[in-house]
Amino acid sequence: MEISCKSEYGILALLEMATHYQSGEPQQIRQIAAQQNIPDRYLEQLLATLRRGGIIKSQRGAKGGYLLAREPWKITLYEIVECLEGLDVRTCQEDINLRTVDSSVIEEIWQEACAAANSVLKNYTLRDLCEKRDARRQLDIMYYI
Repeated sequence: MEISCKSEYGILALLEMATHYQSGEPQQIRQIAAQQNIPDRYLEQLLATLRRGGIIKSQRGAKGGYLLAREPWKITLYEIVECLEGLDVRTCQEDINLRTVDSSVIEEIWQEACAAANSVLKNYTLRDLCEKRDARRQLDIMYYI
């Protein structure tokens, strides 16, 4: 399993907003794009999707931009990926009846793997990512001294 470019960029953008959450200042697209090295046009589309999904909100005006709609500890990675990627609804009744035993076994294991991955994503929030990032930065600073 790999993380899609869409999800990675979306999480990076939200991580940037989580970093500035306490200040209450909206982050502009160009700021986020520059900090996280994300193409502006693509980021615009991702932020629109995240806004429609209720994960972020936008603020208009000269000092406008984007803010998290909720606290970083209340937004899970699962929720973000689900918003950006959509639900993977692949099973259909006719397909189930036509499956061989072999393909049914493969499907069961694939479903188990997906459930395990989803469980991990549900256990991490934006705040957890910020803390992991800050701890890693601290280690890097200590290493270079």
